[in-house]
Amino acid sequence: MKVSGRSKAGKFTFECRTGERILYAGLRMGLALPYECATGTCGTCKARVREPATIKDLWPEAPGNSYLQRERGEFLMCQAHAIADCEIAVPAKMNSMPEDYIPLVSTQGTIVNSRLLTHDVMAFDIELADPIDFDAGQFVVLQVPDVEGGRAYSMVNYERATRRLEFIVKKKPDGRFSEWLFSSKADGTVAELCGPLGRAIFQPEEAKNLLCIAGGSGIAGMMSILSRGCQEDYFKDHGGTLFFGVRTLNDAFFLDELADFVSAFPDKLQVTIALSDEEVASIETPHNGSLNFATGFVHIVAAERMNRHYDDVVAYVAGPPPMVDGAIRTLILDARLPADLIRYDKFS
Repeated sequence: MKVSGRSKAGKFTFECRTGERILYAGLRMGLALPYECATGTCGTCKARVREPATIKDLWPEAPGNSYLQRERGEFLMCQAHAIADCEIAVPAKMNSMPEDYIPLVSTQGTIVNSRLLTHDVMAFDIELADPIDFDAGQFVVLQVPDVEGGRAYSMVNYERATRRLEFIVKKKPDGRFSEWLFSSKADGTVAELCGPLGRAIFQPEEAKNLLCIAGGSGIAGMMSILSRGCQEDYFKDHGGTLFFGVRTLNDAFFLDELADFVSAFPDKLQVTIALSDEEVASIETPHNGSLNFATGFVHIVAAERMNRHYDDVVAYVAGPPPMVDGAIRTLILDARLPADLIRYDKFS
C-alpha cells in the first residue's frame, strides 16, 4: 500500500508492506518520522489520517491512545498499518536522517540463555536468524507469541553484523512481558524483532567526554556504549563517567563487567554506584576501589559529583521516567548543555 503524507518539512511518499506498521515502514525507507518508545506508550508518533477506514489500529488499548483526538483522525503510527492507500499528516517536526543511518529491519530470533542477575532482574540473549547492525545505545521492539504488544529493550552488547543480542528486563508489577519471562521457561521461544531504533546513540566521531546516568535496567544501553568505547580505545583520549543507580548493593548487577571497563582505562573511566536505600558506610564495597559508591538517588549523586564539571561533554540518560526527568533538568539548568548533547529514550 502507498502512504502519502505531509509535514512541516514537506510532502513524502513510501510503500507499506501488508501488515507492516506505518512507523516502521517509513523508518525502513529512511524517513525521519517522529517517535520515542515505538511501542504505543508515549504518543510521540501520532499522526492524522484523512480516511480512517484506510488504516487498522492494531492495539486500541495502547496507553499512547490517551493523547489522541480520535475525532480529528489521530492515530499512532507505531500501532497501525495501512489496509489501503492512505493519506496522513504528521504534525511533529521531521529532521533528516544522518548519512550513516542504519536501516530498520524486521527479523526473528530465538531466546536463549535466560538467567537471573538479581531477584528482580533477568538477562537473556536472542540468537538471530540473520545478522544485523546497530549503534551502541539503540533498542529493538521485541514481541513474543504469548504476550500482546511489543516491548522496547536496549541492547547490552555491541557488535557489528551480530547474530546475538543481549538484553535485561526488570520485573514489574502487572508487566505482562516480565511476568511471562519470570514465570515460564523462555528459552527456545521464537521472538519477532524490529529495529534498530532510538536516537540516544554513541557517535565516536564527536570526540567528546561521555557522561552516562542510568537507573536500574536503564544501564543496558550504557553497557553497549561503554563496550564500544573500550573496543575502539575511545577512552585513551576521552573521559567517561558513569553513574548507575540501584536501591541496595544486593540490587546491583554488572559490577564485574563495569570493573573490567575501569581496569582497562583507569585514568579516563570512572564508575559510581548510587544506592538510594542503603548507606555506603554500612556495607563492604567490592572490587577493591575500582568502582566508587555513594548514597542517594542517582541523578542527585551525579549532580553532586559532577559539580558543574561538564566541559566538552555529551550526556546519556536512561531509567525510570522520574529519574530521567530529574537528570535532564539538572543537565539543562546546571550543566547548561544544549539539547543535542542530552540523549535519552523514554520507553514509558
